[in-house]
Amino acid sequence: MKSYQIAVLAGDGIGEQIMQQALKALRCIEQRNEVSFELIPAPFGASAWFESGKSFPDETMEICDQADAILKGPIGLSFEDTKKIPLEQRPERGALLPLRRRYDTYANFRPVRLPAELSHFSPLKEEIIGAGLDLMIIRELVGGVYFGKKESGVNAQGLRYVVEQLEYDEFQIERIARVAFQTAQKRGKKLHSIHKSNVLKSSVLWNDIVAEVGQDFPDVQVENVLVDAAATYLCLNPGQFDVMVMENLFGDILSDQAGGVLGSLGLMPSACVGPQKSYYEPAHGSAPDIAGKNIANPYSMIGSVAMMLEMSFGMQHEANNLWKAMQSVFVAGYSTADLSKPGASVTMVGTDEFGDRVVAALEK
Repeated sequence: MKSYQIAVLAGDGIGEQIMQQALKALRCIEQRNEVSFELIPAPFGASAWFESGKSFPDETMEICDQADAILKGPIGLSFEDTKKIPLEQRPERGALLPLRRRYDTYANFRPVRLPAELSHFSPLKEEIIGAGLDLMIIRELVGGVYFGKKESGVNAQGLRYVVEQLEYDEFQIERIARVAFQTAQKRGKKLHSIHKSNVLKSSVLWNDIVAEVGQDFPDVQVENVLVDAAATYLCLNPGQFDVMVMENLFGDILSDQAGGVLGSLGLMPSACVGPQKSYYEPAHGSAPDIAGKNIANPYSMIGSVAMMLEMSFGMQHEANNLWKAMQSVFVAGYSTADLSKPGASVTMVGTDEFGDRVVAALEK
């Protein structure tokens, strides 16, 4: 029997409750297969800081170091509560970026999937989204302005200032481009490279490296699109995209926009893949305003489990079963609060019931 150790970082806000639904699915899969999952919880994020004074405690690092994969919930608190935490220990700076840096999780995969049967969840018109959507956004995750040198202070004129450098080298661009081409080869053999080369020199280098890597993938069609144009096309004709690759900041923004195209970031799981270790997380935040109310959509958390099964454990068949089980709950006429307004012709379910229905569908 195969055995895997998984670090479970529930995070903040709705993290604990949606993580519970993800673990239900894992336990069901464990019962159906010759596999065991050792689930090791560890504090991470704002809640960890309030407990220990560190957003990414040493004991959590040790657990993650030993794990075969990391399953992470959303982190962060309200604006007012976040101000109670020292700047460098706030969840994104003190936990999330160090997690990415520690395991060099440079390749972020964000699937944007909406079957035709669920196209009514999208705010886009039927003629645009009616056939459904299936694209993959690949975002470089450990470079760019988020990881560049930072400086702030008061200049000689007495004005407060800040400098944040956008840094990339050819190695960083080459490896994410190669991941994108390999992904495109397995899908529709079409790759959109997103950039801002009319303004940014970093994008000029990006385009040069993508073109060089593309010589190794002659069967993949490459289209170069300015990031602002790509944002427009995601609304007007998202079906033209299959695989999109972009640098860190652009990927952060466009993938959230893609969640809006689907109707909710609650439908956006993600995988953050490194050379030795990967972590899996919802693309959305911790929604502290609805924490404990049993109304959060756990789809993206459970979907992150599906991505972990496939990408870390090689369990493609069960990953597919889990995707189908999640989608079947919606197809059967159920909905979570983020996707439908009261009075819609659906049956509203809470976080726990959605998780139970996914497990029931999976058991079939």
